[in-house]
Amino acid sequence: MDKINSVIVGPLANRPTLAARVYEIADIWPPFTAHDLVGSALLGRVVHEFPEYCVVATDGDRVVARGLSVPFNAELDGREQTPDQGWDRVLAWAFRDKAVGNPTTVASALEITIDQDYLGHGLSYRMLHAMREAVARQGHRVLLAPVRPNAKHLHPRVSMANYVRRTREDGLPDDPWLRVHVRAGGTIEKVAPASMTFSGSLDQWRSWTGLPFDHDGEVEVPGALVPVNCHTAHNVAVYVEPNVWVRHAI
Repeated sequence: MDKINSVIVGPLANRPTLAARVYEIADIWPPFTAHDLVGSALLGRVVHEFPEYCVVATDGDRVVARGLSVPFNAELDGREQTPDQGWDRVLAWAFRDKAVGNPTTVASALEITIDQDYLGHGLSYRMLHAMREAVARQGHRVLLAPVRPNAKHLHPRVSMANYVRRTREDGLPDDPWLRVHVRAGGTIEKVAPASMTFSGSLDQWRSWTGLPFDHDGEVEVPGALVPVNCHTAHNVAVYVEPNVWVRHAI
């Protein structure tokens, strides 16, 4: 049987015993992405507190993909559906709303991660479709996504706004992951210029990247979508990652 045909995709809420295993996936996230402070504090709790908004894929006993999303209230004062602080902001809002009992008005994807051995077989489309269905079952008619374009790291000096404008001859986005979303019915809305923020001492960045971080200015880091800003006098480097807001009507 073809590998992808043996994969079962469905809501995590229907398979709760898999919640503890969704991070067994052999992923390709750059090492520094584990050090976003908001994500470090909250992301691991999503599968336990919002399982009805999450999806999982298995091949036999093996977990091969996860898809995480969360609901939040975009109608409170000072909020909007597609905030400039993107991923960090909606994750924080989701847990705040749950803690105080705010009603939710919209859902946002956080990630779809595919095991390295299962990339390139169309599983991302199945995961996105399953996530849209999961969100719809909770009564929402919109799924937002602060998308991390998966080929942007090859062009770190290009602004995200200009990168998003790049299209193929057929009019679809040049970026593969943005193309998946658009083919699935998503609409690109805007750039989230400060979607995630990673800061650390120069020694921390050296350990995360293997780079020297020994001069001031912009440092290109493998896997980073834009350069990291290094300040040697202050012993700090900061990476502010832009993402792209995509809206799915469901």
